[in-house]
Amino acid sequence: MTHSGSSLRRTLGTVDAVVVGLGAMVGAGIFAALGPAARAAGSGLLLGLAVAAVVAYCNAMSSARLAALYPASGGTYVYGRERLGAFWGYLAGWSFVVGKTASCAAMALTVGAYVWPEQAHAVAVAAVVALTAVNYGGVQKSAWLTRAIVAVVLAVLASVVVVCLGSGASDAGRLEVGVSDGVGGVLQAAGLLFFAFAGYARIATLGEEVRDPARTIPRAIPTALGITLVVYAAVAVSVLSVLGPHGLGQAPAPLADAVRAAGVPGLVPVVRIGAAVAALGSLLALILGVSRTTLAMARDRHLPGALAAVHPRFHVPHRAELAVGAVVAALAATVDVRGAIGFSSFGVLAYYAVANAAAWTLRPTPVARVVPVVGFVGCVTLAFALPWVSVVVGAAVLGVGAAAYGVRKRVASQ
Repeated sequence: MTHSGSSLRRTLGTVDAVVVGLGAMVGAGIFAALGPAARAAGSGLLLGLAVAAVVAYCNAMSSARLAALYPASGGTYVYGRERLGAFWGYLAGWSFVVGKTASCAAMALTVGAYVWPEQAHAVAVAAVVALTAVNYGGVQKSAWLTRAIVAVVLAVLASVVVVCLGSGASDAGRLEVGVSDGVGGVLQAAGLLFFAFAGYARIATLGEEVRDPARTIPRAIPTALGITLVVYAAVAVSVLSVLGPHGLGQAPAPLADAVRAAGVPGLVPVVRIGAAVAALGSLLALILGVSRTTLAMARDRHLPGALAAVHPRFHVPHRAELAVGAVVAALAATVDVRGAIGFSSFGVLAYYAVANAAAWTLRPTPVARVVPVVGFVGCVTLAFALPWVSVVVGAAVLGVGAAAYGVRKRVASQ
């Protein structure tokens, strides 16, 4: 489907695309998700991380193949529409926009909580306004800012790993892998940790702004995911070696508590700054992704058509970006959504289930279908292994979206 006069400009190369993916993944998730995951899995935390990584890899491979074939804004919304039908594309887009809008507000509040806890909501709104303005100026500016953020976050995480593993408090015995809390606990931890991996979708949703997408996207997605997995594994092992599964599960700020327990309390403020910067990076990438999916859905009139406008100078979906920024700012000002990791994970897992189903149709050979089958089964399993409140609310939101689609279709046919 073409949209003459409303196409975005292709300015992102492979390095830019990798950095955007890293900015979305190596973000606040690693600072926030380790504690809840450790509470769910106990000694099975590393197993949960491995399961989340396998599902994320399958999703990434399916997304990369589809993005190379359909290099348009919208990601799985486009793939589902083209391969499975309009309803499945719409449901994927709905899952992404609703779930990730809540994630945007959660990341903004995370910034506020670390920068100025007493004024967390005000700081959150200011962060949303500032990053929306950056995105409005063009995706290349967003990519450059993301590079700086990724560099800072990786430096902070590297410091945490070195300090923890090099301290006398580190004990390899705490890394014993088991299933003390059962297989269900491991799967729930994997579902929660998936929240921290989900950012590679940003590369796909920016498909219309990537140069030579058939070559760039299949390289950028697995590269970003691979780097992120190495970083997460190193951080999880180092923190576990100091705090142990129980201590990690009870830690309100796991990475800060780990460096304090390792005997370097002077690094705690640095970790707090790193967490705030990481949350900014996640928020920047989230606003990019949600606005592009909003653009794609508006083009097909699933959302107001005015949101499909592309700025003549900056070549960005400026109305979609402003609308997303306004909704996120309103949420950040009025609601505490930092506990929305489970809800966000449910929506994103539903989104990737559609992506794997779409990838299954690409090449009718048994070997080529192994990855999307494993990805689909993994997404469904992890979605329903999440805390029951997240499952109920997530399913209800999907139901509302499906009902809205049915009403709209009935009205259009009359």
